[in-house]
Amino acid sequence: MSNERYEKGLARFREVFGRDPLGLPGNNADFLRITIEHLFGEIWTRPHLSVLERELITLSALAMMRTERELKGHMAAALQLGMPREKIVEMMIHLAYYGGWPVANNGLQVAERVFAEIDSTSEKP
Repeated sequence: MSNERYEKGLARFREVFGRDPLGLPGNNADFLRITIEHLFGEIWTRPHLSVLERELITLSALAMMRTERELKGHMAAALQLGMPREKIVEMMIHLAYYGGWPVANNGLQVAERVFAEIDSTSEKP
């Protein structure tokens, strides 16, 4: 394992999600290390696309696959990175024509839940 690549990936993961990856449910240590080192240390740090552009691509792919757990996590990450809610909603509407109405409907429902969760936690002292 490249410690430099792992540290670079860990920094990018923290930037995207605003937290450490440790203790994520369903991730074993080897899978988590590979994800941090390779996905975030190599792919998410490549040139030519911004972090927000990568997040938009990721949201589109996850919406198309209807992987709700990952979609929810990346929607929260997109918002944490400063992506406006309206952009997420517009992306889902756009996907209706390329991925199908059920894809967009599912994505919009996930977005509503994510927005509501964020709103409910931000209102608490």
